[in-house]
Amino acid sequence: MSSSRIALVPARFGAAFYSWLRSRWVTGLALRSDVALVMFASIAWAVLYNLQFWHQALAAMWHPTAGALLFLVSLCVVVVCLQALLLALVPTRLGLRIAASALFLVAAISSYFASAYGAVMNQEMLRNVMQTDPAEVGGLMSFDLVAHVALLGVLPALLVWRVTLPSSTWRVRLRQRLTFIGCALALCAVALFACSANYAVFFREHKPVRYALSPAAPVVSLVGLLSAEQRRDPHAPLIDPAGNVQRTAATSAKPLVLFLVVGETARAADFQLGGYARPTNPQLMTRPDLVYFDHATSCGTSTAVSVPCMFSHLPREHFNVDQADRYTNLLDTLTKADFAVEWRDNNAGCKGVCARVMHVAYPGDSDPVHCPNSYCYDEVMLTDLAARLETLQQDTVVIFHAIGSHGPAYAERYPPQFEVFKPACRSNELQHCTREEVVNAYDNSIVYADHVLAKQIDLLQANASRFDSVLLYASDHGESLGEQGIYLHGMPYSFAPRVQKEVPMLFWASRGYIERTSLSMSCVKAHSHDAVSHDNLYHTVLGALAVRNAVYDPHLDILAGCRASLPGQHE
Repeated sequence: MSSSRIALVPARFGAAFYSWLRSRWVTGLALRSDVALVMFASIAWAVLYNLQFWHQALAAMWHPTAGALLFLVSLCVVVVCLQALLLALVPTRLGLRIAASALFLVAAISSYFASAYGAVMNQEMLRNVMQTDPAEVGGLMSFDLVAHVALLGVLPALLVWRVTLPSSTWRVRLRQRLTFIGCALALCAVALFACSANYAVFFREHKPVRYALSPAAPVVSLVGLLSAEQRRDPHAPLIDPAGNVQRTAATSAKPLVLFLVVGETARAADFQLGGYARPTNPQLMTRPDLVYFDHATSCGTSTAVSVPCMFSHLPREHFNVDQADRYTNLLDTLTKADFAVEWRDNNAGCKGVCARVMHVAYPGDSDPVHCPNSYCYDEVMLTDLAARLETLQQDTVVIFHAIGSHGPAYAERYPPQFEVFKPACRSNELQHCTREEVVNAYDNSIVYADHVLAKQIDLLQANASRFDSVLLYASDHGESLGEQGIYLHGMPYSFAPRVQKEVPMLFWASRGYIERTSLSMSCVKAHSHDAVSHDNLYHTVLGALAVRNAVYDPHLDILAGCRASLPGQHE
C-alpha cells in the first residue's frame, strides 16, 4: 500500500467515525471505570492513528508463517498496552481527561505527517518543530491537515469530556489502576518473551518503524528533548576551545572577502554539476573556475542540527547539538581575528550560530518584488549587497543562510520565470502531486539557487580590483522526494536515505585571491572527487582566510595541500 493511499484517514474512515462521534456527543459515552477510558483511547489510537506504523511493520516483518503472525498479534498487544500506560500513569481523573485530550491531538497531528510525508517523530524532528517559525507552519497548512486534525484530534478530545465515569473512592480507582498497570506490564512481558527473536530483529533492523507510532513516539521524543534541555545550565560560561587566534599571512592592501553560502535542502542527486542529467545548473556549468565536490555529505538531516554542526570545530561523531551553544564557533574565531562578520538570514534563523555577530533577517514583507509569499526569494539578500561592497574596507565574511529548496512548497522558492521544468507541483500536499510534478518543482528551485550563486560570484568578480574574494557553498542537508514513500527530511541520520545526507558543495576563488595565496586550482580540482563533509567546513574556512587557532586541523582543510608557502606565511 503506498503512502498516498494511507495518508488520508478522513477519506477512508471519516464518514463512519464522524457519525459515531456525533451520536456519542449527543447521548454521551458511559464507561465503567477509568481503565475503560484508558483502553478505549489506546485501542482507538492503535486502529485509527497508526496506519503508517502497521504498514511499515507488515512490510518489515510479515512472512507467510505462523511465527510472523504470532509476532504481529503480540505487537498489537504491546502497542495497545504500552500506549495505554501513557494514560494509566496519570493519577487524577481531571488529569486523565486533560492527558487523553492532548494525546488525541498529538496523535492526529503526528499520524498525518507520518502517513503523508513519511516523517519520523524522533528527538531531531521534535527539535525542528520547537524551533520552527510561523512562516514554516503556514507552509505546511493544508485542507487535509486541518480536516484530519479536526476529525481525529479535536472531536475525540472534546468527546473525552463527555465521557461519564461512575463515582468511586480514590482507593477503588487506585486499586483498578494498579491492577491494570500490573496486567499490562505482564502481557507485554509475555508477548516480548514469546517472540523474543522477532523483536530482536524488529528493534535492531527496523528502527524507523517505532518512530511512526502515535502518540507514543512524539511524547517519548519530546520528554527526552525537554529532559536534555533541563540539564543545560543557561548561565554556564561560554567555552572557547579555539584559544588564541593568529593571522598567518602577511598583510595586504586589498581586503579579503569570503561569501559563505549555507544552502537549504539542496540534495546532490539533483545538481547537474554532480552528473544529474537535467540542466539544473545552467549558469554555474559555464564557469571553469569553479570546483564542485561531488562526494560531500552533511552533518545532519535537519537545519536544527546541521547548521550548528557546520560551524562547530567538532566532527559529526563528537558533535552534540544540545551542547552546541556552550561553545564558541567559527564566527567567534573570525571575529577574534578582526574580520567583519555578517549573517544574512532568509530562513528560519541561525540556530544560535550568529548570536554574537551582526545579524540581518529578511521578513516576508521586507521587499514587495522579492517577497510575494510568506518567504522571500533568496535574491532579497543581494539587494543592498553591491552598495555594501562598494564601501568595504575591512577583511569581511558574509554568511548567506538561504531558503533554497525548503519544502514542501518548492514552487514558492523561485520566481515564475525560473519554472523551467513543467508541470510543477504547486501544492504543499506533495502526496497529491505526481512524482514528476514534485521533482519538477524541486528542480526548478535548484535552477534558481544556481542563479543566485552565479549572481553572488558576479558581484565578487565585479569588485576584483578592490578586494580578493572566495565563495564557499554547502547545503545543510538533502531531501526525499517520494522515494520509498518518504518526503522532506529529518530522518535519524543512522538510517536516513542517502538523498537526505548527500549534499552539494562548491568552491570559487577570484584571480587575485589565487595569486595572493598561490593556490593551485588544478590541485583543488584534482581533489574534487574526494569524500568531504561538513566536518571540513570549519577548517577549510580558517585555512582559506589564513587564520589559525588551537583546534585548526590541516588534515580537514580541503585546500591545505594546494597552497604554496608564501613569505610571511606559515602553517
